[in-house]
Amino acid sequence: MSEEAKGDNGMEHVEDTASPADSDSAESPSVEIAVSNDRGHRKERTGVVIGDRADKTITVMVERRFSHPLYGKGVKRNKRYHVHDESNACRVGDIVRIVETRPLSKTKRWRLLETLGRKA
Repeated sequence: MSEEAKGDNGMEHVEDTASPADSDSAESPSVEIAVSNDRGHRKERTGVVIGDRADKTITVMVERRFSHPLYGKGVKRNKRYHVHDESNACRVGDIVRIVETRPLSKTKRWRLLETLGRKA
């Protein structure tokens, strides 16, 4: 089981020894744990490029439509996001899909996922 030994200070010292059942892994079933490399769910938005003057940065306006909670009327709200565009490929009027990412600058927390086309 375990051995007990008295130290110089009179306190008991307990040493834990492994039992033979713990060392034999053939009897115990092996459990595989699935480890996903996914970084969790990242928010995605679709919007229109309204600015492309900065280097490797575009400004995207995302329109959100919902009904008013009390009156039920349809309401539109717009929000602007600063998005990282590594290749400077997007131009004003492009419809793009953006994804949330780590902070890249003071205001940039989104990156370009893909360009869907031009605004009609």
